[in-house]
Amino acid sequence: MANVDSSVPLLLFVLLILTTSACSSAAATSPSHFQELNVEEAIAGTKLKPPKQAEDLEEEDGKWKVELVHRDKIIGAPSYKDHETRFNARMKRDVKRVASLLRLRRLNSNVYAEEKAPETGFESNVASFRLLNKSNNNNAYTEEKAQEDFGSDVVSGEGSGEYFVRIGVGSPATYQYVVIDSGSDIVWVQCQPCKQCYNQSDPIFNPAHSASYAGVSCSSAVCRQLDDAGCQEGRCRYEVSYGDGSYTKGTLALETITLGRTVIRNTAIGCGHWNQGMFVGAAGLLGLGAGPMSFVGQLGGQTGGAFGYCLLSRGAASSGYLQFGRQAMPLGAAWVPLVPNPFFPSFYYVALSGLGVGGSRLNVSEDLFSVTELGDGGAVMDTGTAVTRLPTLAYDAFRDAFVAQTTNLPRAPGVSIFDTCYDLNGFVTVRVPTVSFYFSGGQILTLPARNFLIPADDVGTFCFAFAPSPSGLSIIGNIQQEGIQISVDGANGFVGFGPNVC
Repeated sequence: MANVDSSVPLLLFVLLILTTSACSSAAATSPSHFQELNVEEAIAGTKLKPPKQAEDLEEEDGKWKVELVHRDKIIGAPSYKDHETRFNARMKRDVKRVASLLRLRRLNSNVYAEEKAPETGFESNVASFRLLNKSNNNNAYTEEKAQEDFGSDVVSGEGSGEYFVRIGVGSPATYQYVVIDSGSDIVWVQCQPCKQCYNQSDPIFNPAHSASYAGVSCSSAVCRQLDDAGCQEGRCRYEVSYGDGSYTKGTLALETITLGRTVIRNTAIGCGHWNQGMFVGAAGLLGLGAGPMSFVGQLGGQTGGAFGYCLLSRGAASSGYLQFGRQAMPLGAAWVPLVPNPFFPSFYYVALSGLGVGGSRLNVSEDLFSVTELGDGGAVMDTGTAVTRLPTLAYDAFRDAFVAQTTNLPRAPGVSIFDTCYDLNGFVTVRVPTVSFYFSGGQILTLPARNFLIPADDVGTFCFAFAPSPSGLSIIGNIQQEGIQISVDGANGFVGFGPNVC
């Protein structure tokens, strides 16, 4: 049992390594290839801090920058009796999230096949907006009929959401919590008149009280971006459904968004009049995907296609941030190339090439992480998925290598989606092997211990925070991204890790 002073900041153990060499040939037993996990600090972090007040978030915002908070830290978040219950709920959401991403991939593949056929009614880029056809040749289109015609053809992320920002909607600005999602190409909020809405922590946005609200006509450029652009009474309509059964349906509009001290006019948003889901008090969603209808895509030249973020959760006293613009691109980051996937252009695929444990790269084929000619496989950076998923062959080798170097730690039964857990009750700190991602070009990202060995309860059960993927898709989840400065330079095709921690 180690006795390192628990007051030593855990972030001292963060290793962000940028190298052009392959992998160190040093033995896995070298001390530099192990790090300390502060067990007591991690368990203490399962005790949630009081939620931030909304006015505090607004005051701390800067130009092109907003505070980013985990769902557990906002007013209106569900109350759980203990960390174990909260943890299991998070894992259930995560399973649904991954299922929804895989469903989206299947849908997009089907769309691509139909796009090749004549008379297709789909767009090859598979936008997250689905605009409705008229119900018949006349313009009669009742609200009841509109509800019936909404389907579930579009899947975009998953409805519950993990991280939230606070933005202003309309003129004057009505401040709302919204979920951020790097896998979605849509910005939407619940709107009055509300035909069907879930509870949110802020008053529902009323477009009648906004001087800048403008409905989008069928002949507008926004509508013309999409095929099959139907209308209701001359106005575009949208719908998005999520893997957990959540959905939003309503009118496409142009509106003013306030982000920190920056005002962005004429942003295309969905004004949702029919909404259902587990959005934990959020008013809607801020899509950060790579497509043209996402918030990042709409900002375009204003921010140079760049944004950065830092995710904090699990009891952290401070909050993370979301920032747009070239100023968010730091010097000294480990820059990893983005991999284009024309089948799924909204997602941020990175050039993951291998895995390492204890300073040694595993004998795992790079092909397991490659994007195939049909768009399958690859590795996606995703803010909405909690736990990193890896192809089964890669995961098994990864887990086995970690287990082989942690034989000194007492094991515990598996928990939820995790098959490798440890009983660390009574430990102050433990020594664990380093865990690393290898990328094309030689970059290596070595994770802090708290990003791969996480508490499943508040009595000392810790689990290896990776899981096998039900498909060939790898997903780098938000638990593995926590505390690391992430920069997305979509214009130049790179994602940066570090150099700072947060």
